[in-house]
Amino acid sequence: MNKEDQKTVAFHTLGCRLNMAETGQIAQGFVDRGYKVVSFGDHADVTFLNTCTVTDGADSSCRNLIRKAHKISPEGKVVVAGCYAQMEADKIEKMTGVDLILGTNEKYKVFDYLGSEDEVAKRIEKSTEFWGATTTEADSHTRAFLKIQDGCNYVCSFCIIPQARGRSRTIAIADAKSQAQNLIDTGFKEIVLTGVNIGEYERSSGEKLEDLIREVSTLAGLKRLRLSSVEPNTITKELLQVLQDSGVYQEHFHIPMQSGSDDILKSMRRKYDVNFYKDTIAMVRDYFPNASIGADMIVGYPGETEEQFYQTYDLARELGLTHFHIFPYSKRKNTTAARLENHIQSAEKKRRVKALIELGAENLRRFSVAKVGETTQVLFEREKDGYFEGYTPHYLKVRMKSDHDLANQIKSVKLESFDGTYLNAQIMH
Repeated sequence: MNKEDQKTVAFHTLGCRLNMAETGQIAQGFVDRGYKVVSFGDHADVTFLNTCTVTDGADSSCRNLIRKAHKISPEGKVVVAGCYAQMEADKIEKMTGVDLILGTNEKYKVFDYLGSEDEVAKRIEKSTEFWGATTTEADSHTRAFLKIQDGCNYVCSFCIIPQARGRSRTIAIADAKSQAQNLIDTGFKEIVLTGVNIGEYERSSGEKLEDLIREVSTLAGLKRLRLSSVEPNTITKELLQVLQDSGVYQEHFHIPMQSGSDDILKSMRRKYDVNFYKDTIAMVRDYFPNASIGADMIVGYPGETEEQFYQTYDLARELGLTHFHIFPYSKRKNTTAARLENHIQSAEKKRRVKALIELGAENLRRFSVAKVGETTQVLFEREKDGYFEGYTPHYLKVRMKSDHDLANQIKSVKLESFDGTYLNAQIMH
């Protein structure tokens, strides 16, 4: 095939690390079929949008991307796939320029549907299968994401994801281990185990998350291992002991909090209260005393009072959480919370979000400044504006100048200063 005749494909991924892993897997499928991957924003024969629907802001972003994709490549095919497509296929069908709409399972079968002669082809079914996914060379990431779980059995009042992705299902440990080894052989040094609710990983065969981590941690060539978000009620001493014993787990956790008010947590139908959350964080720090801990927080949940908001604020400050993922409450279709009264005005939600953003920045600054003067290991990812950027085990951003290419290399560095965004460093010789 002449390069001039080679078909091109562009990708844009919204949402979580799970989506990133899935996009990587699908991108490799296009490459294997002779496509050249180009940047989103370049003309492409196929534009694949892997969507999110966790908030109304995500929905709006999806619609804007559809319009942009059609404008950039009016003669190309636009594929809208994933969670937003699963939940709002009829709305998407009415938009100009959409050729193919695929749900959370059907996106893996995109190659079966690309040749459809329907004006707009829709393939939306109930999510019941487990489809494996990993970061691939075609996806151009440095850290590799390995999908080990999908779906969720929880019924949190605010969340639409169980509707979009179905019930929990998992990969077999043997398959996870094989995929992890492939990632290592490809050159990835760090693997992130990801899913919708990975703490619920357990198979009917009796395989548990702890077993999976033990097996993956033994793979030769694996230098660093991380977990994506882990629900507090699924964190156990056994899990923490396995992570501690692994020798490759990095000292960062993401543990959703959502609210610091017991009344709000109860209305949300979360599986813990404030004291349980505090005890979980304390238990994590028993095993990893220097860990950085991030959390999801929802502000402006229906009926949330000023006092209840500040209970969240005060808890995040008290626990010294370092990486905040803050979401203004967003009404989701067919959820219990959407039917509640006393919805908070948008301006007030924005004010509360701003207050938490400022607290998060201060918590992260304090944690980062305390690391100045220390020597640590950094996995460098990319060069940007003349600096190589990477992450410490605590998931702190580091940058430094170098005459040598540091991409995908782990280096021992001394942390010299913090500029508000990055820890500036020098390589230790």
